[in-house]
Amino acid sequence: MNEEQQSLLLNSSSRFLPPQGVKLSYGTAGFRADASILPSTVYRVGILAALRSLKTQSVIGVMITASHNKISDNGVKIADPNGGMLSQHWEPFADALANAPSPQQLVQLINEFVEKERIPFDGVRQAEILLGRDTRPSGEALLEAAREGVTSIVGAVATDMGILTTPQLHWMVRARNKGMKASEQDYFEQLSSSFRCLMDLIPTEEGKVGGTNDKLVVDGANGVGGVKLKVLQKLLNVTDIEVRNSSEDEGVLNDGVGADYVQKEKVVPSGFGSKDAGIRCASLDGDADRLVYFSIPPESNSTIDLVDGDKILSLFALFIREQLSFLNEKEDVKNCHKAHLGVVQTAYANGASTNYLKQLGLEVNFTPTGVKYLHEKAAEFDIGIYFEANGHGTVLFSESFIGWLEARTNKLSSGSKGSEVEKAALRLLAASKLINQAVGDALSGLLLVEVILQHMGWSIHRWNELYHDLPSRQLKVKVADRTAVITTNAETVVVSPPGLQEAINAETAKYAQGRCFVRPSGTEDVVRVYAEASTQEAADTLASCVAKLVDQFLGCNNS
Repeated sequence: MNEEQQSLLLNSSSRFLPPQGVKLSYGTAGFRADASILPSTVYRVGILAALRSLKTQSVIGVMITASHNKISDNGVKIADPNGGMLSQHWEPFADALANAPSPQQLVQLINEFVEKERIPFDGVRQAEILLGRDTRPSGEALLEAAREGVTSIVGAVATDMGILTTPQLHWMVRARNKGMKASEQDYFEQLSSSFRCLMDLIPTEEGKVGGTNDKLVVDGANGVGGVKLKVLQKLLNVTDIEVRNSSEDEGVLNDGVGADYVQKEKVVPSGFGSKDAGIRCASLDGDADRLVYFSIPPESNSTIDLVDGDKILSLFALFIREQLSFLNEKEDVKNCHKAHLGVVQTAYANGASTNYLKQLGLEVNFTPTGVKYLHEKAAEFDIGIYFEANGHGTVLFSESFIGWLEARTNKLSSGSKGSEVEKAALRLLAASKLINQAVGDALSGLLLVEVILQHMGWSIHRWNELYHDLPSRQLKVKVADRTAVITTNAETVVVSPPGLQEAINAETAKYAQGRCFVRPSGTEDVVRVYAEASTQEAADTLASCVAKLVDQFLGCNNS
């Protein structure tokens, strides 16, 4: 590191000294904490993003958001060149950088890392970072801290993309690195044109959604998603979407609203009630990377019929499987490309959804908990679909499959124009452009759900009847050392401490349709217990008994 670079870092970092006695760690969600203690961390993430850009010779993204956390919190996460999350290999460096106690130690840490990673640090190559933030009041000052971090690296440029949903920023990073247009307007145009294409391909006999109310009412979590959905709505020229709880309204971000609240509490968000009985409703989370649907039963005070991420996954899988069957049916042997379709879940997916997907003949894979594991596994297929019950997920289409599909469509358009096979190929191509392949995106996911329901001619009630969730219960057990629990087989089997898994198996066997697993939390000293059974009472009892077993084996008296 030359002298100019060293003094630039020392000067700027002295304005962003870390708070005393606070240790932050970079997880799936990046860094998150009360906004008041984050300026130094966000500044340092700006430095990290610039180094990552130099290392990869690509555009990198920095998003200021705390997603579904309360409004006084904020956070920061990095979008890698493919639009996905920061490489896990760099996470320990992110932790060390955030927690370096002084400007001198910060500079030393950067020096060592640059050498180890052989980052071209000569001031000749340019680094480019796209910055975005959600609607939190603390976002503007934190974005400025990130910009100062980026520009403390010689030759690094930060572009403020404005107030965005998290998935928009990830989409922009991916698009820029693929050499595509990547403004917010380009995002809206890609979503709206692919949505219109899919709408034009709806079989004429389906037309309307199962004779039910066509209106969709969306809870925007008092965040950025509601505002962006209104922009999309104008572009799509659709009048049957009503947005409530947008950031332009009076409500507080994520307070009694949003996908996280609706999915966990299973009650109506603020602004919804008995007047909405029977109507199709959806909830976005604070930064619009999660989506769940719900309907309100007649005579209900506040309870809902939840349609969660598992059901969204099932709907997408049904639609894609149908299009692939059209393609495969008419293929001659010479042209045959049997697309490898895979579904990816974690152990938290309701057992009823897994059984339903398997009954459809789909290949279901399990990974440890965490979007990074799901995304990685889904990328192994021609088409990989992953969702968590909380509504975070997407569909990935491999480059080779898209190439084959485009060639197939061109051939069909000359010989079999208007055929079912051509329509199926066009639907899959449009779906690959509508869905955000960088990360889970509530806006693109919502549009895909809407067009598939139209395509199937289904109401939300028909969709919700695909299968019935098994009752479940989740508990947390406080332990002295969560690392004492070691699991395997996508976190469903305990290998340490010895004997615990056998005890769990013996307990689970007592219950009809019983299933139970335990796993150490990634963030706090607790062990999480998940239990399912044929009745709620049985699921509650199973979870409670297994929590006691965890307590016994780990020598703690709390549960």
